[in-house]
Amino acid sequence: MKREQLQRIIYFLVNHITETRYYGLENIPKQGNLIVATNHMSRVDIAVLFANPVRPEITALVADKYVTYFGINWLIRTAGAIYLDRDRADFTAFREAQKLIKSGVAMGIAPEGTRSETGQLLQGKPGMILLAHRTNAVIVPVGQSGTEDAMKKLSRLRKPRITARFGKPFTIPEMPRENRDEAMQQATDEIMCRIAALLPSKYWGFYKDHPRLKELIKEQGGPIIDEWTK
Repeated sequence: MKREQLQRIIYFLVNHITETRYYGLENIPKQGNLIVATNHMSRVDIAVLFANPVRPEITALVADKYVTYFGINWLIRTAGAIYLDRDRADFTAFREAQKLIKSGVAMGIAPEGTRSETGQLLQGKPGMILLAHRTNAVIVPVGQSGTEDAMKKLSRLRKPRITARFGKPFTIPEMPRENRDEAMQQATDEIMCRIAALLPSKYWGFYKDHPRLKELIKEQGGPIIDEWTK
């Protein structure tokens, strides 16, 4: 099966077996070097990003543990995703990701580095910062909600209600030579707080008391309200 055929299937499934709403699609650049930074609570997260209507070529960095899952591995390979070894500095995956981003392929990345088992944000890791700098990529944050129990609902033949809310694009400033680690962490916190600001407060987790998140919430006029509960 070709990637385009798989994508049509994913589109169909997202549109028919889930109730998924996309907001802020105008914030996604239609072309150019792009990293989509997302929270990560479920395997469904990748499908939701894959079905976005603006950058159909999008792919993702995914944990290499799925190599041993035959069905999932086939889907990941067909989708053109890149396997990443989270337990070491995976330079091969880094180079492949650079090449794809520079060729105009949007790259989905979860800065948390792993799936949250609690449904709340984990502390972000700085690995994405270097990739953004090396590729001069614009970063678009996205907060996904409703995916944390999507698989459970689907197993019970219930439609999960999912929201993907995209924030404004931004870039990370150059890292100073002095206090580089501190600057990397600040840049990571900026990304994570921008993701948090796109989510209802119950998802904020590690960042719930972060001063930068409070600034962003104030700038946007208050926290996001889960529209499915209105």
